[in-house]
Amino acid sequence: MARARRLPRPLFLALAALLVTASIAVGFRALVKARCLAVTGPLVCRVETPQRRVALSFDDGPSPRGVEAVLPLLARHRARATFFVIGQSVEEHPEATRAIAEAGHEIGNHSFWHSRMVGLESQPYLEELERTDLALAQLGIAKPRWMRPPYGAKFIGLGDAVDANGQTMVMWDVEEPSRADTPESYARDLLAQVRPGSIILIHPMSSLRELEREALPLVLEGLDADGYEIVSVGELIDGR
Repeated sequence: MARARRLPRPLFLALAALLVTASIAVGFRALVKARCLAVTGPLVCRVETPQRRVALSFDDGPSPRGVEAVLPLLARHRARATFFVIGQSVEEHPEATRAIAEAGHEIGNHSFWHSRMVGLESQPYLEELERTDLALAQLGIAKPRWMRPPYGAKFIGLGDAVDANGQTMVMWDVEEPSRADTPESYARDLLAQVRPGSIILIHPMSSLRELEREALPLVLEGLDADGYEIVSVGELIDGR
């Protein structure tokens, strides 16, 4: 009987180390991207409620194009929403930011630079959050209660920073469909995920997000047809 050949010990140890490193990397990525788990600090991804209420949230921007497309639709459906804004964009587009607040919608902090915040140190992230809060304050907008991590990525440093800044991290449980290629398929696939207490994420601000803007009326119509009240994150969490 032929015997199996053993790998030389140095090669075996090198391959084992490589496998362990790969496993750690995959596990780390899953951890930092987990929608309903934070290593440090409080986090909300949905609200348990028997009421047919959902929170609608928009990330990035604000941009004049996105705001001009979204606000009339929300008004038409008597819907309220939370806009997670980037501090740099707030400084670049103060009028678009004011328009959101003046229309009665909630504003959240989405960092200043929109980079992945997965480090261990909290101070750089705290400075970003405070800089975004300051940009909003200079427009007469109150400090946000909520913070959403760029790309949904978070780790110890960001959790500590959000906590130190007196905010709560907000994720989502209803995500935009990645393979939708028409407004109809986008709306259909998104609405299929919705349940009472969901927090819905949509990106309508970038110039490249025409599909999202075209699908938003269908999403709002679908939520109305299903008997959902569309509220801000704060209203959903507070139960009012």
